[in-house]
Amino acid sequence: MTITAFWAETGLFSSAFLSATLLPGNSEIALLAYLSLGYGSPLQAILIASIGNTLGGATTYFLGGIFPKEVRHKYIAQLQKHGPPLMLLSWVPIIGDALCLAAGLLKLPPAPTIGWMALGKILRYTAIALPFQFR
Repeated sequence: MTITAFWAETGLFSSAFLSATLLPGNSEIALLAYLSLGYGSPLQAILIASIGNTLGGATTYFLGGIFPKEVRHKYIAQLQKHGPPLMLLSWVPIIGDALCLAAGLLKLPPAPTIGWMALGKILRYTAIALPFQFR
């Protein structure tokens, strides 16, 4: 691995991580740049971005667990109704971060919550990277 490839992977991971927190970000652009510049295979890019984005979402989930119970969000009722499978939508801009935070506030079980979160993020990055597989 070259130094340039290392920094490309680090940048993709960091962008994906930060995009899944309450901080603004756009990991899709980083993923497309990584693939367009030929730093790695689509599978490699999907793995790097998905792991970073899932860890960022998990960080937001765990931060939600430290807020007092009085704090409420408009998505909490839906999350209570549908539980961890609703985390498939954790990739959606703006509401995804709120869902991760609300899941932590509700103290949903970590393993299925993060599992559903990871699946949604993997599917999103796969849809973005798939055209690069057939170049």
